[in-house]
Amino acid sequence: MSERYTLRIAKTAEKDLLDLQAKQFKQVVSKIFSLQSNPQPQDSKALKGYEGGYRVDQGEYRILYTIDRENQLVDVFRVGKRNDDEVYRNL
Repeated sequence: MSERYTLRIAKTAEKDLLDLQAKQFKQVVSKIFSLQSNPQPQDSKALKGYEGGYRVDQGEYRILYTIDRENQLVDVFRVGKRNDDEVYRNL
């Protein structure tokens, strides 16, 4: 798949990212950018009960996003700690 997806980061995810420490921020953002060329990496999983939603982990953080294949769009809407159910609230 050589087509690059457009990346959209929701305000909620932006806020989540700004709360991270520099090192984690860099790792998570780099993972998010990698979704542009590969929106469904090996370690991604479909979100249960959330149509078109996926999650992927980067270190101790989880990135939640949707893929719109028709419009080649990856929409990141939450970033949070993996062991924290907070990331799944307000879906």
